[in-house]
Amino acid sequence: MTPADLSRVVVRAVRCAVEDGELPATVVVPERVVVERTRPGGVGDYASPVAFGVGKGAGVAPRGVAEVLAPRLAALPGIERVEITGAGFLNFVLAARPVGELVRGIRARGARYGFAPDGEARERVVRDAVQRIARSQGRRADSGPASIAPVARRDGDVLCAYGPDAAAWAMLGAPGHETPVFPAWLLVQDESNEFFRVRYAHARARALTRNAEQLGFRGEPGEVDGDGDGAGALVGALVDYPLVLEAAAHHRAPERLVRHLVVLADALLDFQYRVLPKGDEKPSAAHRARLALAEAAGTVLAGGLALLGIDAPDCL
Repeated sequence: MTPADLSRVVVRAVRCAVEDGELPATVVVPERVVVERTRPGGVGDYASPVAFGVGKGAGVAPRGVAEVLAPRLAALPGIERVEITGAGFLNFVLAARPVGELVRGIRARGARYGFAPDGEARERVVRDAVQRIARSQGRRADSGPASIAPVARRDGDVLCAYGPDAAAWAMLGAPGHETPVFPAWLLVQDESNEFFRVRYAHARARALTRNAEQLGFRGEPGEVDGDGDGAGALVGALVDYPLVLEAAAHHRAPERLVRHLVVLADALLDFQYRVLPKGDEKPSAAHRARLALAEAAGTVLAGGLALLGIDAPDCL
């Protein structure tokens, strides 16, 4: 466990103590806390004055804050014991870590060794997405949902396992207070994977444009008749998109956008087969209008993925 790890677990311990009523609700949970190597003559490996800052803002004696946090922290893996010194300094004695385990950990994470664990990565992904969505509505969002559940420890390093885009999709697809799920289908490159379907639908829209250019025509906005060809569902999804963005911004809920992108992608994938001429059929005004509709859907998919911080490739 590193000083950065200690800083994160101390923040989490403060938050949990407030939520459990062990510390007053007036306590402001810090975004990070100072953790330093113990000075010569001190106790343990690292020390933190967090109790002083937390206690001052809530009118609680630092020692009382430290006595609440110490048992919570001492129970965590990697911490052998926690001692309180002075008026409320927390001192940490870390459990010894075998060198082989350390080296295996570095080799497994490669250049990502030392990066923030995925629980904090999820918080960053969700908050960034909320801010982008809010800005799209002319709003300012200083933060995301009040409580963002971290990635479960059992899921390991999901950024390495699934890639940053697929991992972000799973993190954003669940409400902030729920633990995200990383199903096996995230790695499957076919239409059983909703994340793949959304990006594939965007790629298909781009491919339709290229194919139409080869046939000598371009998309032109116009009326698209009939719902039997799937146009009605696609138009409905496009019409609803601004409302979904507004709701996602208002509720700080990027999962609403995630769900709608799946609806939009499925509608586009159903509609794509009606866009290009078949056989000896010549391009008509109807084909140009359908192509323009498909291109519009592709544009919205790309914009929605960008708001989530996810790439929208032209080819898959």
